Amino acid sequence: MDLLELNGTDSALRLREYSFERRFDERGALAWMQVNWSKSFVFCVVYAALVFGGRHYMKPRPKMNLRLPLILWSLSLALFSITGAMRTGSYMVQVLSCGGFRRSVCDQSFYNGPVSKFWAYAFVLSKAPELGDTAFVVLRKQKLLFLHWYHHMTVLLYSWYSYKDMVAGGGWFMTMNYGVHALMYSYYAARAAGLRVPRPLAALITGAQLGQMAMGLAVSALVYRWMPHGDCPSRLDNVAWAGLMYLSYLLLFCNFFYHTYLRRHAKLQ
Repeated sequence: MDLLELNGTDSALRLREYSFERRFDERGALAWMQVNWSKSFVFCVVYAALVFGGRHYMKPRPKMNLRLPLILWSLSLALFSITGAMRTGSYMVQVLSCGGFRRSVCDQSFYNGPVSKFWAYAFVLSKAPELGDTAFVVLRKQKLLFLHWYHHMTVLLYSWYSYKDMVAGGGWFMTMNYGVHALMYSYYAARAAGLRVPRPLAALITGAQLGQMAMGLAVSALVYRWMPHGDCPSRLDNVAWAGLMYLSYLLLFCNFFYHTYLRRHAKLQ
């Protein structure tokens, strides 16, 4: 590894860069996404057909165990998310310490910085294979929440739609998601492995998701406020979709938190 200057930021802002991060071609990735981002709709249509077709198929059949595949699946996504959170998190901390909060929201360097460029692209691509989460819900005949499939589909669509324009706010959106998923998939892996996980930890993870949605809504509002100044590049339609998406997530997760933890706890008393 060697020390390299971050593109588009202060010369004092430096982070260690791995060789695979250095070799990553962000221009090629951007060009591919600008041409192919609309394929995310195809993924969502196929996903919906498989999910609801799969539920119909499994209705008269016994549920599958799938314990080992679920452990491996959750563990792989946990490790990916932990690594992504560490790499993007270190970048965001550096931007915040050297450039301040406004720069961390508005600066597009997250998409082409030596450290973060690989993880930004890996993030948006990962939203397609993450749809596989629902296969375990369907095949194990668990309750399929609207929040579950709605969240998967809209995150995929918005991530691909936004990457092609490298809009402001992406650094916060991706870093927060990496961090929450690092906790969530680690929890899933532990549960699948049969480990006893304290119930308050599950509530804490849902609380972190609520915090993510509230912060996402705040960042979207700030991008909208700062856009006219010319240093916070985005599009009005993108900010509108982001705001609606995060607001809907916030309401749905609040409802989930209330019914899962608060109301159930009150009934037990």
